[in-house]
Amino acid sequence: MTTTAASTKYRIESIDIVRGLVMLIMAIDHTRDIFHGAPEPTDLAVTYPFLFFTRWITHFCAPTFVFLSGVSANIAGTRRTPTQLCTFLFKRGLWLIVVELIFISFGITLNPIFSVLILQVIWAIGGSMILLALLVRLRASLIVIGIIGAVIFFGHNILDVVNVGPIGKTIPWTLFLSAGGFGGNGIVNVGHQHFILIAYALLPWTGVMLLGYVFGTLYKSTYNAAKRRKTLLYTGLGLLALFVVFRYFNVYGDPSPWSVQKTTALSIISFFNVTKYPCSLLYLGMTLGTALILLSVLEGVKNKFTAIMVTYGNVPFFYYVCHWYLIQTIHIILFFAMGFKTSQILPTGAPFLFEPQGFGLSLAGVYGVWFLAIFILYFPCRWFAKYKKTHTQWWLSYL
Repeated sequence: MTTTAASTKYRIESIDIVRGLVMLIMAIDHTRDIFHGAPEPTDLAVTYPFLFFTRWITHFCAPTFVFLSGVSANIAGTRRTPTQLCTFLFKRGLWLIVVELIFISFGITLNPIFSVLILQVIWAIGGSMILLALLVRLRASLIVIGIIGAVIFFGHNILDVVNVGPIGKTIPWTLFLSAGGFGGNGIVNVGHQHFILIAYALLPWTGVMLLGYVFGTLYKSTYNAAKRRKTLLYTGLGLLALFVVFRYFNVYGDPSPWSVQKTTALSIISFFNVTKYPCSLLYLGMTLGTALILLSVLEGVKNKFTAIMVTYGNVPFFYYVCHWYLIQTIHIILFFAMGFKTSQILPTGAPFLFEPQGFGLSLAGVYGVWFLAIFILYFPCRWFAKYKKTHTQWWLSYL
């Protein structure tokens, strides 16, 4: 039965503007992965400025998305008791992990026998929500949650210089601290030619969510708006300053120092080529510093562009799931349109389907597919955003 919402929830649109913006940018990287592949954008031996920029601009997405998930968790807590918030976060975290393993893994691989289950950003958000739920359950104060988040955020790169011995090769260590992305150390063989790919190490991202949860207090309806914008701006500038100084002097915060290269362009690329897997302090400083500044300067801005961003930002999870399946639908259509045969759907020994040798598009083609995808997605996102505003079914809080 449909229920009409009785009231409008307090909402600051700058959150949805920034979230919508990073959701759109995120799709560039996924489109590039599917349609362009090699060369690796962060490999200084083969990359070039436009290719690196295509990868680099998407670095801002996951940190912002995770941080704003923490902000949203705090806002959700204003409408619930601590026990209710704990239950909500725990259930939603489990739900996100299930979606990651089933719907997102299939959306990435198109493999119906699930040869590979992938743990990436949705797993990081879901797992972090479960850990946050535990802290809420233990009645941890906001100060305690903030201290734990800050210690993880600023301190996890100490492991770059600490020899942890055999424990560093264990699955739990990889799962929580050291997973190295899609080409890293996070492939776990579960038998019968099935694998789990741990792309995102959980704890560094949990630090981001915990700090987002603390910053969520800035968005209480009683909080002074001018003070909020100033706090966000100065914190963002501080993180960017930390990134520039620590990166320039290669002091701390990233396991891969930058260096002067044979060309100015490659030197600049080297400087900004920070580590995402696992996310380094300098990666987070660069990306979240920018996000916090955007949250500050975009608050109260209203125009056609921000209205479009709000539409996407209102339904981030819905958009995230849909964008994988839309891009993969285009992928399959182009696969056959380019003359490939059904016998080439499964490359020899590969878990990712519809990716035969020779398949792909130029970078210009990648951007064309990306724009087509986000244009198409605007309409279902607009419909679902309106539906959520006028309905209150319990399951809507999980989408």
